[in-house]
Amino acid sequence: MFDLDSDFIPSAGSGYFVSEPEASTASTSSAASKKDLRATSGKSAGNSMEEYLSTVSALVCLSHLRWDFVYQRPQHLLSRFAKHTRLFFIEEPLFFDNARPRLAVSSREDNVTVVVPHLPHGLTGAEIEAEQRNLLDKFFKVNKLEDYVFWYYTPMALEFTRHFTPALTVFDCMDELSAFKFAPPRLLELEAELMAKADVVFTGGQSLYEAKKDRHKEAYAFPSSIDKVHFGKARQPQEDPADQAHIPHPRMGFFGVVDERFDIELLRSVAAARPEWQFVIIGPVVKIDEADLPKGENIHYLGGKSYQELPSYLAGWDVAMLLFAHNESTKYISPTKTPEYLAAGKPVVSTSIRDVVRPYGEQNLVHIADGAEAFEQAIEKALAQKEDHGWMRRTDDFLAGISWDKTWQNMVRLMQCISKEKQTKA
Repeated sequence: MFDLDSDFIPSAGSGYFVSEPEASTASTSSAASKKDLRATSGKSAGNSMEEYLSTVSALVCLSHLRWDFVYQRPQHLLSRFAKHTRLFFIEEPLFFDNARPRLAVSSREDNVTVVVPHLPHGLTGAEIEAEQRNLLDKFFKVNKLEDYVFWYYTPMALEFTRHFTPALTVFDCMDELSAFKFAPPRLLELEAELMAKADVVFTGGQSLYEAKKDRHKEAYAFPSSIDKVHFGKARQPQEDPADQAHIPHPRMGFFGVVDERFDIELLRSVAAARPEWQFVIIGPVVKIDEADLPKGENIHYLGGKSYQELPSYLAGWDVAMLLFAHNESTKYISPTKTPEYLAAGKPVVSTSIRDVVRPYGEQNLVHIADGAEAFEQAIEKALAQKEDHGWMRRTDDFLAGISWDKTWQNMVRLMQCISKEKQTKA
């Protein structure tokens, strides 16, 4: 049986985490009514979440991200589906000299199957799409896939999947991919096609929801969530990891992908202004030249770490940072690391990313600052916050209403309800 939080309802009109339905107003009454209908349908079907999932022969995810890259939103959500049905995670192709086109299929824990096309170098775009289409056609036939759900993270996958007929199509729009560095020219065109094809659209944050909500009648905001137990381990005294143990305090830390969203100049300026502060940066460097990263005796790049390792590094930090630049690629982001830092019990300083300001900054849970001088001052305040029990209590009260389990369960409710309506209309 599911352990459902029956009062938690995904809001079509709010990015805040609430423990009860919002009151209707003139501007939100239609969204609230739709929200209540979905919740009622999900609960009135008689324990049918389990029944619904039993009818899904497989969930097939089409992703631009690799399963083994960074553990984030896709892994949190899809690993939960994998406990109830087959999960096939289709990655973008890898290219090799003189390769015979094939699918590399490998298993991960908890019933996850990762599928990677291996293709030869030198193919045209049309040939790459044709090869993937042929490979997937055979794969679906061999695995006898029927009544499956398509779960898209990238609209680009439509080029080789639009001919399939899934029982349900989900677009989990976690980022505004068109704003990212090296985004394919056709991405916006294909996203419009996917919006028309999808039965339901989830967004990775409130800002992204506001940008997409008028393009689909079944769009819902599901901001970043949290595995509190996992990151709560950072609150316990423990041995420092070997590559961090030698770094003096105070330590300001960041973990995540270091790419065009990372504010290189902000780190450079603050680190130069406060040489006695130590800056620990954890994560892979992607799409930017490592030579451009600021260097200094108080800046420490420790590389990528596994999801399981992160709490042990967090435990040794004094302040956690969200070092995001203001550009097109950060306009709609909803950083998962915000609640993760807070669950670890760390004071947080962030630039004014909209989905961090609202709600974390507005509720005085996170310090918001732009520019080197203001960011430095905010870190000083955060360093003095470690013993602020009132802040910690308010933070824990806020986090009590958030979990990946709740997010996933309410996504399933919506999928179940929309599937039922789709079958009724058929």
